[in-house]
Amino acid sequence: MRIADRPEFTSKPKPLSFAQDTTVADAVAQMAALNYGSVMVVDADQRLQGVVTERDILKKLVNGGLDSKTTYLKDIMTENPRAAREDDDFRDWLRIMSNERFRRLPIVDEDNKLLAVMTQGDFVSYSWPDLIYKTGEAAKATISRNSQLAIGIAGVMVYTIIMIMVLSSLG
Repeated sequence: MRIADRPEFTSKPKPLSFAQDTTVADAVAQMAALNYGSVMVVDADQRLQGVVTERDILKKLVNGGLDSKTTYLKDIMTENPRAAREDDDFRDWLRIMSNERFRRLPIVDEDNKLLAVMTQGDFVSYSWPDLIYKTGEAAKATISRNSQLAIGIAGVMVYTIIMIMVLSSLG
């Protein structure tokens, strides 16, 4: 399934994006106001340059003792982040994000222009119904397999009882 085929892709709000020379304080103010966990750093043509997450702010800015009013996004951003295309396979990126342990996936076009940002939560919304379905199917198979075994054992027991009765009546 393509990323563009997921309802989460088409219903995503516009990504919060800023230029590299935006102060961290300005970006954080917008992140807080809009309840965003990250911002995308783009150039004048909206081409993706980097990502700044809450974790970047905590580890690089706060832990580094930097001033958010004089520190720019370019100073703490993750440069050249992994990015997907809207025609990429959704399940491939689910695996990649899980294996490489990142939670936000920018979606860009062929010119690297930012289209959307998919989050780990979007991927969970995809996998959760599938997981529930597979668990139900596994439970049905287990019950079916165990009931066939129980029927087989009961048949052997009935046959044994009948044979004991028949042999008892003969002797």
